[in-house]
Amino acid sequence: MKELMTTELRRLNYLTSEIDSTYHQAAVKLGLSDSTMMVLYSAYNNGGSCLVSEICKISGTSRQTIHSAIRRLESEGLIELKADSGRKKQVCLTKKGIDTSKNSVKKLVELENDIMGSWTKEDQEQYLELTKRYLTALKEKIRTL
Repeated sequence: MKELMTTELRRLNYLTSEIDSTYHQAAVKLGLSDSTMMVLYSAYNNGGSCLVSEICKISGTSRQTIHSAIRRLESEGLIELKADSGRKKQVCLTKKGIDTSKNSVKKLVELENDIMGSWTKEDQEQYLELTKRYLTALKEKIRTL
């Protein structure tokens, strides 16, 4: 029987899963659910606000899950939802949300920056370019399924 998955693909899938698992561990250590962390992380990294649709897109998390996290964060006074163009909604950190983000997701951002900063510019560019090429090719192939 022909091997269905190459060793390299197994390695890639394992590493991708391990990265996802590590972000989950970070959320737990920060006292956040995965979806709550994603909402705060997205808003914090975008200067304090981010479109709900963008959060769903970049997180790969269902709208329902993100909306549940948003409702929780709203009830805790950490974010406000504001109307954007059309039916779009913007998640905006409140003062309390900014403070909470500084004590949680900012730490994660700093760790990520430390890691990337420890790589040479060439390594950073190579990693990003190869990841982009893989993603672009994957999207294209999935369109043809």
